[in-house]
Amino acid sequence: QVQLAESGGGLVQAGGSLRLSCAASGNIFSLGTMGWYRQAPGKQRELVATLTSGGIRNDADSVKGRFTVSRDNAKNAVYLQMNSLKPEDTAVYYCQANVRSGPATVWETYWGQGTQVTVSS
Repeated sequence: QVQLAESGGGLVQAGGSLRLSCAASGNIFSLGTMGWYRQAPGKQRELVATLTSGGIRNDADSVKGRFTVSRDNAKNAVYLQMNSLKPEDTAVYYCQANVRSGPATVWETYWGQGTQVTVSS
């Protein structure tokens, strides 16, 4: 089993910044793509930004130039630096990680519990 522990959400004014952190722990043999998704009230969960173990990024158009995803493979952690925040960025942000628990196992996807980000105008 794998757990993802998120931190760093909160309330910020428009134009401000926040940094989200997510650390994976448990039965981890290999970590693949890690990243962030978000879900606003009444909307579907959507991709924010992901980063492969080889450093390839995939960012949503709505956050390009404002958000930066990064990871520390030694710490099994992924981060999301959010700058120039807008009220429309308000959502619950979820960490996601793709994990193999052994050399002969398949990739499994795990989710964090979510952290609230609220941007006031």
